Amino acid sequence: MIDEITLIDQLQQSTTKEIAFRSLVSQYKERLYWHIRKIVISHEDANDVLQNTFVKVFKNINHFKRDSKLYSWMYRIATNEAITFINKKAKEKNIHISDYQLQLTSTLDSDYWFSGDDIQLILQKAIATLPQKQQLVFNMKYFDEMKYEEISEILDTSIGALKASYHIAAKKIERFIKNYN
Repeated sequence: MIDEITLIDQLQQSTTKEIAFRSLVSQYKERLYWHIRKIVISHEDANDVLQNTFVKVFKNINHFKRDSKLYSWMYRIATNEAITFINKKAKEKNIHISDYQLQLTSTLDSDYWFSGDDIQLILQKAIATLPQKQQLVFNMKYFDEMKYEEISEILDTSIGALKASYHIAAKKIERFIKNYN
């Protein structure tokens, strides 16, 4: 695993771009996949969004200004791609995005790629009831164990606002689980 500065340098040089890109994909694909999967729910959709994310990273790496970590920049691209994807799907079905996400979680128990138990399924349903920003903050903090500083960089939101969003999301999830039949 090469350090980030060297990797960026190699990605931004035409002679080493493709080899460096393979290294980048190898290094980050799993973490980005699971981040995207928590947003789009479906395995197939997550793979599609992951591919779109890496295409955007490849095409735009020369515009990367190094004012954030490469990882944060890619997470932001992945987050935006995933949100755009689910917004498009909800629009195609002519339903509100929150209704679309609830539909997706209702099919999780029959999803071959979902390996969670009943508790995890209930948790996913609870998360799906949250507003989009609270979902993102909760997933990044709870599942990805990211620091508020990292989340702030990715979502371009103040740390105080993120802490409030996380706290509110956790309370809503707790309430949902207590009231779940």
